[in-house]
Amino acid sequence: MPHHNLKHYAIVADIGGTFARFSRVNLTNLQLDKIEIFPCSEFVSFESALIKYQTQHSLQDIKQVGIAIACPVVDDVVCMTNCHWTFSIQELQYSLDLYELRVMNDFTAIAMSLPVLAPHEVIQVGGGHCDPDKTRLVLGAGTGLGVASLIPDQGRYIAYSGEGGHASWGAKNEQEWFIYNYLKQQYSHVSYERLLSGQGLENLYQAVAAFQQCTVPALQAAQIISLALEKQCPIAEASVAQFFNTLGTYAGDLALTFEAFGGVYIAGGIVPRLLTVIHRSHFRSRFEEKGRFSDFNSLIPTYVVSADQPGILGAAVYLKQSLIGGLDAIS
Repeated sequence: MPHHNLKHYAIVADIGGTFARFSRVNLTNLQLDKIEIFPCSEFVSFESALIKYQTQHSLQDIKQVGIAIACPVVDDVVCMTNCHWTFSIQELQYSLDLYELRVMNDFTAIAMSLPVLAPHEVIQVGGGHCDPDKTRLVLGAGTGLGVASLIPDQGRYIAYSGEGGHASWGAKNEQEWFIYNYLKQQYSHVSYERLLSGQGLENLYQAVAAFQQCTVPALQAAQIISLALEKQCPIAEASVAQFFNTLGTYAGDLALTFEAFGGVYIAGGIVPRLLTVIHRSHFRSRFEEKGRFSDFNSLIPTYVVSADQPGILGAAVYLKQSLIGGLDAIS
């Protein structure tokens, strides 16, 4: 796509298990506007949600679309993990008469947003120093647990997403062994996502209560977070503390695996709500607690992504780089 055509706008979307976020983007400067957030449950398909957005803002003439979606994107048929939506990329492009349609994993998009986030949209937790020429990692807890890496490569950025949230979780102390066995009674496989997600926090709340020989009512993640922030429930506070212990260990393992001297970035809907807690938690000490390689991990910085819409911003970056290429595409 020639630079002179970048005055054209595109539509970008970030589709999670619960909400579908849409925006128009100016491809010359990556400015977002006309942002709308729709509950996925109110639409029979992604196409119907996109058409509703186009109609609502009279954007039917925009023929370039970038979609970040919370599931693997490995072939033409996209099947969401935590939502009933399924679609063919080719059929969707044909049906809507689109010139360009790019579909990516949602954490591919968040990874692509990292180089263009403003300084105030990334909050450092602990020490370390970022080398922007090295690999960056992003992981985030929300409806599920997403993981992706971002690698500079000869004037471009390449993002790789994976299903690391489904890796097996391992316990490190007595409480964690209890939690593991508690969850094992419910799930055949105790993955990190069973702890590091909205449902995961709910699982932790029940498991920590059982470990402390208490009975608590079933609560949603948002209620647990509120109780912990207000210091109204010791079980909620202990559950959030365990959440950050587990998150720190996992983030540290990923940092070791990828030598992520570009930094490890925590996104998703849960952690930004707990900024006052993460700084006093054991997140960073568990991140660095790697035996002979503790000094190695101490050099790698960790951040919380506080940007409102990193998914749709990253989808815009991905679309723009795909169209014109090079690092100048996202400047």
